[in-house]
Amino acid sequence: MGEHLERRSERNRAVPPLTQIFIGLRYLATGDFYSEVGDLHGVSKSTVSRVLGSFLDVLNEQLDNIKFPMSPEERQAIKLEFYQKSRIPGVIGAIDGTLVPIIGPHENEEVFRSRKGFHALNVQAVVDTKTIFRDVVSRWPGSVHDSAIFNNCGLKQYLETQQVGCLLGDSGYGLKTFLLTPKLNPITQQEVRYNAAHRRGRVVVERAFGMLKSRFRCLHKSGGCLPFQPQRAAKVVVACMRLHNLCVQFNVAVPQMNDTENDEIDDNIVGDGIDVNAQQARQLIIDRF
Repeated sequence: MGEHLERRSERNRAVPPLTQIFIGLRYLATGDFYSEVGDLHGVSKSTVSRVLGSFLDVLNEQLDNIKFPMSPEERQAIKLEFYQKSRIPGVIGAIDGTLVPIIGPHENEEVFRSRKGFHALNVQAVVDTKTIFRDVVSRWPGSVHDSAIFNNCGLKQYLETQQVGCLLGDSGYGLKTFLLTPKLNPITQQEVRYNAAHRRGRVVVERAFGMLKSRFRCLHKSGGCLPFQPQRAAKVVVACMRLHNLCVQFNVAVPQMNDTENDEIDDNIVGDGIDVNAQQARQLIIDRF
């Protein structure tokens, strides 16, 4: 990464590559004002802004570690891990959305106002049992519903056509043969046990979001909001997720999470209509419990 920043440094007469990395990591970890980050590293606010842009571009180009499991062997290993956790077969990931606060954008401001009252991106992510981000969609405004984001993403089309496994999602998603949701208003003991098992499997995505925002306070409301327009804010989110995956890979300790507010959206509604095949497939799983 340093060599790529060095080439840009020579062209832009910027600060040394290692200092650029320190500046970028400092901002992502703390969400500090540019003036504070600049004072710490002896550069101006404008330099911090310019360095951060280069840092994000290079990191997202070079750290290619958000990958959906494509090989049969990798998918089978993940399915086994989810089965050991939840006793639900065929699961290759848990999906959810989280709100990342941003400054009110210049265009379409109200579209970015979330149902919690602040401007945000609604970021969709799929994670595995190790809390590694496997798929990310970070471009949608905060007012857009989780199910709408999923219905318009490439992963939905892939799962629908390839039939390689299913995701676990909360009741804000529509039930699909490739996306299992909880049973609303469970009556039988089997339905209750299924919902508990579903929760055990799905909790990994909520935990991943909590870990992410604890490591990178720029994404958490305690750090104010990302002072960027949506396109650059999306780059920040993806960069943090890539760094999170790297931290998981190398067993980096997670900071205290006791003040990490839950910004996940659980609407308890289903807006995709009734999928009879999906209902039958879920019922076969419920019968196992």
